Amino acid sequence: MKLLLHVCCGPCATWPARSLLEQGVELTGFFFNPNIHPYQEYVKRLEGARELARRLGFTLLESGEYQPELYFRDVTWHEQERCRLCYTLRLQEAAAKAKETGCEGFTTSLLISPYQKHELIGALGAEIGRRLDVPFVYYDWRPVFYEGRRQAREMGLYSQRYCGCLYSEHERFREAKPHG
Repeated sequence: MKLLLHVCCGPCATWPARSLLEQGVELTGFFFNPNIHPYQEYVKRLEGARELARRLGFTLLESGEYQPELYFRDVTWHEQERCRLCYTLRLQEAAAKAKETGCEGFTTSLLISPYQKHELIGALGAEIGRRLDVPFVYYDWRPVFYEGRRQAREMGLYSQRYCGCLYSEHERFREAKPHG
């Protein structure tokens, strides 16, 4: 099977990419993450994805230049729905890239994180896949999340502490701040 893996970052993609390759999947990675903020964070995650692809030997397609305005256009005034809007943006682009490159399906490394909304990702992926006529392949990689993180550390991949968007970074620091 020829499958496109949307790569959110190197650490999250480590286990899925390795597992898919071991299963004989013809894997193409795709880095499209306009949600990542700030630019320096985006660059670190892109470099980690490139390093993972190099080490595991799969092709990594990139979306081109950093375009956070795509994300902010969707979520401004809709912050309470930001995850759904962000997933939709990235999964639509991944499905379109899968179709363009002749892949038989697409999936996302977001599915390894216990912090992501799996049911929502699965439903959106399936809907987008039907609409664009390229199947979304759902995996529940959450049980191997920590093993994937360990493997990423062994490879020296940059590991972040928030999902990527400005809002999640703000929440991380707000929650860590002592209240008084």
